Amino acid sequence: MITCVVDYTIDPAKLAEFERFARRWIELVNEHGGTHHGYFLPAEGASDKALALFSFPGLAAYERYRQLFGRHPDFVAADRIRDESGCVLRYERTFMRPLLP
Repeated sequence: MITCVVDYTIDPAKLAEFERFARRWIELVNEHGGTHHGYFLPAEGASDKALALFSFPGLAAYERYRQLFGRHPDFVAADRIRDESGCVLRYERTFMRPLLP
């Protein structure tokens, strides 16, 4: 299993738009072979940070999912939410492997 951790810097004035973007990506990950563990949004402290965590059975499965970016109409539409609203200022992906009991 491989887990992708996405660290977002968001525009706090556009949190509703970010939530709409996030909800759509949860659906897309789950529909295309992954398991989304959720988005974690600001509650206290820094109000411009958010995280997303989702897993795929392995790197090959993640790469199949990534091939849909920019081509599959649902993926393009989800990215349009981000791009047109400006809710995401920056993001960085890190891949981790879970240590489970």
